[in-house]
Amino acid sequence: MKTSRLIIVCSSILLLLNCKPSNNSEVNDQPLPLVTEVSAIATVPDCKLVLGFDAWEPYQYIDVGDRVTGLDVELANAVLKEISCVADYKAGTWVSLLNDLRDGNVDMLLGASKTPAREEFALFSQPYRMEEYSLYIRKDDSQLTAIKSVSAFIEQDKMIGVVEDYFYGPEVSMLRDGSATNKNFVSAIIGEVNVARLLDRDIDAYLEDSFVGASVLRRKALGNYIVPQGITINTGDAHVMFSKNTVSVDTLQRFDAALTKVKSSPFYTDLLSRYKR
Repeated sequence: MKTSRLIIVCSSILLLLNCKPSNNSEVNDQPLPLVTEVSAIATVPDCKLVLGFDAWEPYQYIDVGDRVTGLDVELANAVLKEISCVADYKAGTWVSLLNDLRDGNVDMLLGASKTPAREEFALFSQPYRMEEYSLYIRKDDSQLTAIKSVSAFIEQDKMIGVVEDYFYGPEVSMLRDGSATNKNFVSAIIGEVNVARLLDRDIDAYLEDSFVGASVLRRKALGNYIVPQGITINTGDAHVMFSKNTVSVDTLQRFDAALTKVKSSPFYTDLLSRYKR
């Protein structure tokens, strides 16, 4: 009996070993496609650029959720998305970030002015906004809105607050350097000192970047006390600056093409309007 059972068992094993799966079984036994891995690869951006930022609200700053944001940052991210790139952020002072860009430790900086010295180590995008300063006065000095220039403001012996080392255009530079007119300018280390001086009636007006000025009035709820006088000064174009060590001309050209597209979209108009309110 044991021998018979052994023969039957061996025969059964041989039959099983000689059985071939059907064609359908062969298909079903193939490993399944790695759908999740393919999807993940498809969403990985083509490039990652280190964006250096010097906190200056409303252009570049960190919000309450530790998120880097601002007018310039939102615009840059919209353009980078168009060319399948994303940004990593590195905070620093403007001087340290310029050195980082020169050395290739930072790939891009925002809100930059184009100069021959910087062109030696950097590439520049097309302009994406104009640098503009506005004159601000107390709301109860509405009669001052009739004055049409900074020179005319000075002729009426009005005092204007400015920030040290800021460039406000050739007219203001000439007046600040003039022996007869420089006494009408009061310098401050930061712009918010000028806000306090205006409210204390130590000065009659102050000059501030138009977007920064609107941001200060909004954050400090000063719209009922301080208003734009109406005089604006354009001092030049703002560019995105790229490190020649890490960013190719081809990437710059792709960025510029995407920037042109974004600037012609409702997003750009809405962005400027939102930050200027």
